[in-house]
Amino acid sequence: MPRHYLDHAATSWPKPDAVYDAVDQYQRESGSSVGRAATRRAGELQRIVERCRRRLSDLLGAGSPSSIVFAFNGTDALNQAIHGLLAPGDHVVTSIAEHNSILRPLRMVQQRLAVSVDYVSVGPGGCVDPEAVRQAMRPRTRLVAMTHASNVTGAVQPAGEIGRIAREAGAVFLLDAAQTAGHVPIDVDDLQADLLAAPGHKGLLGPTGTGVLYVRPGVERELRPLRQGGTGSVSDQEDQPESMPERFESGSHNAAGIVGLDAAAGWLLERGVASVHQHVEELTHRLSAALRGVPGVTVFGPEVNQPGAGIVAFRIEGFEPQTAAALLDEEFGVECRAGLHCAPRMHRSLGTLEGGGLIRFSLGALSTVDDVEAGAAAVQALAGAPS
Repeated sequence: MPRHYLDHAATSWPKPDAVYDAVDQYQRESGSSVGRAATRRAGELQRIVERCRRRLSDLLGAGSPSSIVFAFNGTDALNQAIHGLLAPGDHVVTSIAEHNSILRPLRMVQQRLAVSVDYVSVGPGGCVDPEAVRQAMRPRTRLVAMTHASNVTGAVQPAGEIGRIAREAGAVFLLDAAQTAGHVPIDVDDLQADLLAAPGHKGLLGPTGTGVLYVRPGVERELRPLRQGGTGSVSDQEDQPESMPERFESGSHNAAGIVGLDAAAGWLLERGVASVHQHVEELTHRLSAALRGVPGVTVFGPEVNQPGAGIVAFRIEGFEPQTAAALLDEEFGVECRAGLHCAPRMHRSLGTLEGGGLIRFSLGALSTVDDVEAGAAAVQALAGAPS
């Protein structure tokens, strides 16, 4: 049975061949630690790591590679941003569209630091109204934390407008780009992002265990590093380095992961994120239109031809979402995600929390028309609709 992978919002697969080749070559021929030796192979690894920073900086419009901090995943990057910034009595504005990677750190600082949080709602299409963010701001607002695109519906938020509101108020704007980095064009200056977090294994097409935190120059002075330890620099001092990015990169790096992420970033720069975005959008519109035409299927999120992040979420009448996803895999070879997608407030807003959430098809740079057609046909067959 052919495999049709429609779960790119969880992790991308397959990766470009260059990613597999780079990781295999590192594991077999190098094995060095980053910044911990003066050997020839260690020097070559260091050059790859710095090239990866430059490539990620180019992909995000960051300007300076030193603004790119390597993390172990998107959640790790978000935790560094949230826990590293907030202090007792601060106020945060976020939305109901957030993933638990924002919701749970915020709950922790509410409990431990008496930080207050306001959650703005979303409209029928799943987008936050920037004016609602403006109205939620207070004199003590320290942070505005928003997802760039919902991992449930794919709705892309007006991040640039929200970022301008935050900057005008003197608040830090944190953008969660888990569902956009790599297949939606991003420029951190245009988005007014002070901090941007992303996993390396989704749209950026790298291995798991990799992540990125962009820190706007100057903002690093406001962030407390969550980990302290060896950085391979200023080793005669017991104080954590102040320089970027070492300030936030204590301990041994995931060298194999970064080598793979470097290859993925190179692939994306060569192909062009705008080209990837067009490819994903075309497939998404085709899939959304096909599913909306199936009796007994209800699609949630942006309408056909509206901007999105490669996600089509739906329910099939008569099927619990997890059961439907299992049948799609076992009987049709269509792999997807079902459930609450770690976004309970979003599902409560959609009215799908109590029913077990939604089925989610998600597309990526290497998805094909065949994948889309197979997914639509499988849903049609499961729903019992005439072909």
